[in-house]
Amino acid sequence: MIGNGIVFMGSERKGSDWRMAAVSVNNLVKYFGSFQALNGVSFEVNEGEVFGLIGPNGAGKTTTLRILSTLLQISSGTVNIFGHELPREATEVRKIISYLPEDAGAYKMLRGREYLEFIARFFAGKESVSKIVERGIGIARLGERINDKVDTYSKGMSRRLLVARALMIEPKLAILDEPSSGLDVISAGEMRKIIRDAVSSGLTVLLSSHNMLEVEYLCDRIALVNQGRVVAVGTAEQLKNDYSARNIEEVFTRIVNR
Repeated sequence: MIGNGIVFMGSERKGSDWRMAAVSVNNLVKYFGSFQALNGVSFEVNEGEVFGLIGPNGAGKTTTLRILSTLLQISSGTVNIFGHELPREATEVRKIISYLPEDAGAYKMLRGREYLEFIARFFAGKESVSKIVERGIGIARLGERINDKVDTYSKGMSRRLLVARALMIEPKLAILDEPSSGLDVISAGEMRKIIRDAVSSGLTVLLSSHNMLEVEYLCDRIALVNQGRVVAVGTAEQLKNDYSARNIEEVFTRIVNR
């Protein structure tokens, strides 16, 4: 049972609505030498939802995202993304995902439009580069500044360009690590709107964030990771009720400190 939904073979039923699991992670373990970073992580992400991973530094969030992004190998456990198993079908997974690391950067000497064109060339096939780029420009919402060099951008503008790069290729799954990291209140709000608009078009999002307001606003469901394990999963309201908390920050604090 997940909230009011009943899980059947990787799908969730709510009334007459069926949603298949886009991501299934089961008993995921990851070692770096003798250090165990993940100790049996398990969760599911439904197609078309925003799923958040939260937890203290070193809990295993970024390691999990990097495994799902095919950048790290699994020590043991299973990962399935839209029917493709990792690591056996990593090539197929790469065709349907995009990954934005927290420390991602754009080429500073390129203009914003040139940067999007550079990225679009790797993904142009049935679609032209120009069509992908125009979609990216619409996502970035930089106006005429899209024609300026990236090294003249504020951090918020650069981050919007990077999110546009991740979303303009229309992946089935976007994996976003701290999408609004370091942004001011206005820029962070703009970032959340960009993500929500993309989800309304059918995108599935898996994100990690230390911004609990962002998590509560954006995420349909949340998993809290601590010491390499998922220790709680639910909607924001479910978690607040379960831990008699006023907000997700209180839930986070109570679970980590117990």
